[in-house]
Amino acid sequence: MSHEGRVYCVLAASSAIGSALGELLENEGATVHRLSRSRDALDLTNFAAVEAVVTALGRLDGLVNCAGSLLLKPAHLTTQAEYDATIAASLTTAFAAVRAAARAMMGSGGSIVLVSSAAARTGLANHEAIAAAKAGVIGLTQSAAASYAARGIRVNCVAPGLVETPLAARITGNEASLQASKAMHALGRIGQPGDVASAIAWLLDPANSWITGQVLGVDGGLGTIRPR
Repeated sequence: MSHEGRVYCVLAASSAIGSALGELLENEGATVHRLSRSRDALDLTNFAAVEAVVTALGRLDGLVNCAGSLLLKPAHLTTQAEYDATIAASLTTAFAAVRAAARAMMGSGGSIVLVSSAAARTGLANHEAIAAAKAGVIGLTQSAAASYAARGIRVNCVAPGLVETPLAARITGNEASLQASKAMHALGRIGQPGDVASAIAWLLDPANSWITGQVLGVDGGLGTIRPR
């Protein structure tokens, strides 16, 4: 991949995927501005705050939003507060990221990558709120890709399956749940942060500059095929 000399911004950079992505891009010679709520006290749902921080970076070749949450409940057991928090964490942060990045890249072009989920493309029980939020990310990706294509701004997203991160610890920390989850993925394992990070880096790569408005499943086959 050709990231030498490129300048990127990773939002929610302290997350497992964000951290893996930042390290990968830096190892490829890129300058990476890592921003997160925990380290920078940045409210990623606040449009003005995100725009101010991104604008202050100056040159920007690509921006990635890794923010999100994981709520596993059926709709009838989901509270208003849980729903609102899920939408805010995954969809509102993505919209704030696109808004800020589009303004910053308007004159120079660039690449925006968002994170959706396999749950947005295939029905998984007890995923109603997160599926709604992540399906919104896909719609946002495709509409923004259409809006900004003439400006040379590409917008894509990845749709991971279950990844071994702190967010998924409630599943991966239970052996029975972990084995059941592995069995749902045709390739027989759950993902690692590096699996998703490498796909995001590929979408950022200027060598892939004819790709926009796409949803790349990084999910061990979960979103599209069923194991035997």
